[in-house]
Amino acid sequence: MPSEDQTDASRRPRLTPPIADVRRAVRAVLPESGRVLVALSGGADSLALAAATAFEAPRSGLEAGAVIVDHGLQDASAVVAARAADEARALGLDPVLVRRVQVDGEGGPEASARRARYAALDAAALETRAEIVLLGHTLDDQAETVLLGLARGSGGASLSGMAARTGRYARPLLGIRRETTRQACLDAGLEPWDDPHNTDASYARVRVREMVLPVLERELGPGIAEALARTAEQLREDEAAFDAQIEEFIEEVCEPAEAGIAVSAPWLAANPAALRQRIIRHVVASEFGVSLSRVQTLEVARLVTDWHGQGPVDLPGGGRATRTGRHVVFSATGATEILPHDH
Repeated sequence: MPSEDQTDASRRPRLTPPIADVRRAVRAVLPESGRVLVALSGGADSLALAAATAFEAPRSGLEAGAVIVDHGLQDASAVVAARAADEARALGLDPVLVRRVQVDGEGGPEASARRARYAALDAAALETRAEIVLLGHTLDDQAETVLLGLARGSGGASLSGMAARTGRYARPLLGIRRETTRQACLDAGLEPWDDPHNTDASYARVRVREMVLPVLERELGPGIAEALARTAEQLREDEAAFDAQIEEFIEEVCEPAEAGIAVSAPWLAANPAALRQRIIRHVVASEFGVSLSRVQTLEVARLVTDWHGQGPVDLPGGGRATRTGRHVVFSATGATEILPHDH
């Protein structure tokens, strides 16, 4: 009759390279103390992540749980969520939370689902006092994000893809291929759920995954996904450097105006276009909570580089930019521009 130790050993998955890779990636992002939550859909990426976290967290003295967000977009979504919760409990994760959300469709199904999902994850993290929430985005997801940003002409911020860490959210698998997470599940005897949305060609991301990337790999050679992920990493370093530079002198070039905020036009004119336009985007995002497109940014920049008395530039979010003397004033629509001290 086998001993208890032998029985436990037989239940543990054999340590294979895919399992080891995912565990190593998780180990690198775990906090020193507290609780970790895994955002679990039941798909191969998040399931491999959950299994690795269930293994690594206790060995680091951490509590690890899971949160499953049911978007209610499919007839059997509650069944899928319940199955994912059962898998999480079988892995030893605790607590396991299932949250049903309402997707309103505003801004498109993908954007709406994303907003609802992150709201639920934020609430779960606060409820459980989790230090971090682990997300299952892989290197393939990063490559797709970069290609989508390139197609939209969204600029460096979009091309830099997803950050490995943003606030309470960590993405330990950004250096791991999707095929590795699937193999890790198979090696561990786990059965991932395949979301039918992941093969629905009405989604741009699916077309990139199923059609665009395979063509690039075939025509340009292997390693395209890795190259795109490297590009994202390099651009994110550049973005971080620019952001740090802007934080250093933003208070020197901006001053409060009764109508909003005033930025020195001569200072903007004296600096390179890349820095000038980042300052414009930064101010608008801070004042109005919106992002400017490149066309909108250049239109505001013309108040500095091609000033010939033109009127205000309307901005999204109910704002406008107006050239007044030596300043560009960013204000709410309908406000009266009163300069702080124009010299």
